[in-house]
Amino acid sequence: MKAAPAGAAYVGSGLPPAPRGWTFKLLYDGHCPLCAREMRWLAARDRAGRLAFEDITAPGFDPAAYGTTHAALMGVMHGVFPDGRVVRRLDAFREAYSAVGLGWLLAPTGWPLLRWPCNGAYALFARHRVRIGRWFGRGCPEGACGVPHQPGDAGRRERRR
Repeated sequence: MKAAPAGAAYVGSGLPPAPRGWTFKLLYDGHCPLCAREMRWLAARDRAGRLAFEDITAPGFDPAAYGTTHAALMGVMHGVFPDGRVVRRLDAFREAYSAVGLGWLLAPTGWPLLRWPCNGAYALFARHRVRIGRWFGRGCPEGACGVPHQPGDAGRRERRR
C-alpha cells in the first residue's frame, strides 16, 4: 500500500498545518459544522503534534490518493496512517483520541461486547449527522454535507473491513 500523501489540506479549516511527525490523519468534511468542531477540539488537545487533518471538501482534494471515493469519505469518518493504511468509522476516532492521549474515552467502544452496538450507533449518527447538527444549531450549508442520493444506490452499503 502506498504511503499517505504528505500535502496538508487545511484551506479554510482554521486548523494548524500538519505537524512533521504526525502519526495519524483524519479525513473530515470541512463543510460539516459538527465535524469541523470535533477536528478543532482534537487539534487543541494535540500538544505532541501527532494528528494531521485533511478537509475532503478543500479544492484539489483527491480521494483516489487514499484509494476511495468522495461518496465513501462523506459517508463515514476515515483516518490514515503515514504508511497509507486506512481505518474507518469508530476505529478512526479511537486512533485519533489515542493520538492525543484520550484513548481511554473511546476504548470501551472497541471492547468485544460493546463494539457491535457502538458501531451501530455510529452508523446511525453518520447517516443522520446533518439532521442532528440542525437540532443543535449546527446545520450545514444547503447541499454541502452528506452524499447526494445516486440512482441505483438503494440498499447499497460500503463494504465493511
